[in-house]
Amino acid sequence: MTELLTADQMRALEQAAIESGRVTGLELMERAGAGVVEAILEEWPEFAEGAHRAVVLCGPGNNGGDGFVVARLLKERGWNVEVFLYGDQLTLPPDAQSNYHRWLELGSVRFLGFPRLAKRDEADFQTTTFAQSKTEVLIDALFGIGLNRPLIELEPILGCIEPHLNNWEKEWDWPRFVSIDVPSGLSESGRLGTGNQNFIADLTVTFHSRKKMHELDHGASGKIVVKDIGLGE
Repeated sequence: MTELLTADQMRALEQAAIESGRVTGLELMERAGAGVVEAILEEWPEFAEGAHRAVVLCGPGNNGGDGFVVARLLKERGWNVEVFLYGDQLTLPPDAQSNYHRWLELGSVRFLGFPRLAKRDEADFQTTTFAQSKTEVLIDALFGIGLNRPLIELEPILGCIEPHLNNWEKEWDWPRFVSIDVPSGLSESGRLGTGNQNFIADLTVTFHSRKKMHELDHGASGKIVVKDIGLGE
């Protein structure tokens, strides 16, 4: 029987491993990012050679930190990588902030979220510009298991992103959509909000064990790959 972990159980496992001195938070984040890159190359071997283009959407927590690691590792492989951050870089958790600065040594960060824009159509235009170039892999590192309310309640602009990306195939070539841990917008109670307000992934890369959300998302996680990050039994 496959063990399913709740978000709280996963956090407790990580914290216990860190407090034991067996591993640091930075090491766990590095292993998670490396696991995502490994899973992408295993799923789509055509990306193993040559330069490709990825867009990484990073959130305000440690899921975003994983995203900065993925961006850096892909950049080091010769990829063209564009990174967007939702939130304030000054309030990122310490490990995520360390990886934010490591990424800045290689590339820039554009900010996702325009609270001063009053018109929804202006916000739509600003957020969707990244979708109009030939992106081959889009990586959702926004919230993972850390979200407990609908995307659109956080900021209307995030509610605009989800349906746009999920309908991308109708307008442009569809990139491979990869979510880190779980597609952003899902919780342990299933989908959040109405109108399928969550991302729909082709591939979800999670760590240590599958999560309860993976059994409740009605297929939004796509193929689920579990990567070991050294938490032990």
